[in-house]
Amino acid sequence: MLQSVKTVMVAALWAGLSLSAYAAERPSAALGEKLFNDPKLGGATGTKSCGSCHQDGAGIEFSYKKPNLPQIINMCITRGLGGAPLAEDSVEMKSLILYHQSLR
Repeated sequence: MLQSVKTVMVAALWAGLSLSAYAAERPSAALGEKLFNDPKLGGATGTKSCGSCHQDGAGIEFSYKKPNLPQIINMCITRGLGGAPLAEDSVEMKSLILYHQSLR
């Protein structure tokens, strides 16, 4: 139990640090692609990235149509990568959505 609390705290800290690193940037599909392939997205501590399961965006070509895309992205970050969810109005989330849209 204590180990899982420590893991969550470290993930939240990394998420906070990574979010501040992009705060001055403008949302872009290029940044979204970079984040999509970053195993540290959301402060994750593993080796998997979004691109590990969706190589070159495979399987998410039509995700831009989903009104709940931010929630889906956060579910993948928290469950798949073990990271902390992104704020829906963050540069990171907006960039990931732009990247999804670029895969049409």
